Amino acid sequence: MTPLRLVFMGTAPLAAASLDALLKEPAFAVTAVVSQPDRPKGRDLKLQPSAVKELALQHHLPVLQPEKARDPAFIEELRALQPDLIVVAAYGQILPVAILELPRFRCVNVHASLLPKYRGAAPIQWAILNGDPETGVTIMQVEAGLDTGPMLGRVVTPIRPEDNAQTLHDRLATLGAELLVLTIPEYVAGRITPDPQPAEGACYARKITKEDGRIDWSLPARTLWNRLRGLTPWPGTFTFLPAEPRPLLLKIWEAVPLEKSGGVPGKILHVDKAGLTVGCGDGALLVQTVQLEGGRRQSVREFLAGHELRPKQHFVFSAEI
Repeated sequence: MTPLRLVFMGTAPLAAASLDALLKEPAFAVTAVVSQPDRPKGRDLKLQPSAVKELALQHHLPVLQPEKARDPAFIEELRALQPDLIVVAAYGQILPVAILELPRFRCVNVHASLLPKYRGAAPIQWAILNGDPETGVTIMQVEAGLDTGPMLGRVVTPIRPEDNAQTLHDRLATLGAELLVLTIPEYVAGRITPDPQPAEGACYARKITKEDGRIDWSLPARTLWNRLRGLTPWPGTFTFLPAEPRPLLLKIWEAVPLEKSGGVPGKILHVDKAGLTVGCGDGALLVQTVQLEGGRRQSVREFLAGHELRPKQHFVFSAEI
């Protein structure tokens, strides 16, 4: 049987898991990979390839990196490849109709949420931020709207108390890759009927910004716990320690909610080797692992060896006082 000719479009690490799974299946022939252009990263701002590009080069695959997917010259390059199917996963651009209609079996997308919930850029983070008990991956046909296409299959996983955005990302990447290689053969054989997304429950997961990590201690402890988990590893959650001449930024990496405790929001209620108990709008947060700006990540016990923190001190919302 002739392998199905695929073009893979992806950029983020989540997409690399799907590409890897496709490359291991003899039923598929990945003829080219499309990824976003290399971007500057790190302190020296050197151009860095995407995770998908790195994997493609390891397998000696052609890599296309158009600045804009709608570029006519790029679309003609795709057309010349004559793909049976285009697979999209965390690519980072909306595809024009000219690409959607190009392959015989159109385009399918791996999306890390249970659609129609969390369409958009940051579905994994927002599922944790909103305290959802579960999430998953949806394989869908791509259409002109943002993650609005009919569904071909999906898989569900619980969001565990120990999960953060990184651990959940890694699990969803694996689940999505497994679902993808099972779904494609059924889809191209006509044994799957695309299921339109319901209008009810649709919502948008906007892109996360650094400012989302700023802690507002007036929020409930459980909300802040979800925020900490949903924003780890990036951008992380942060507050400010009163200091002269200006407050110091303190990142909080690990904490647990104490819903039977409580006090003035932002006020340190108790200090011991277990951590800092800080009042919230409802309950308190036991802060266990922190990182002072410019320093290393450390337990509160280690932190207290070099920094004095006392009950009745207050964390502040801003570096400006």
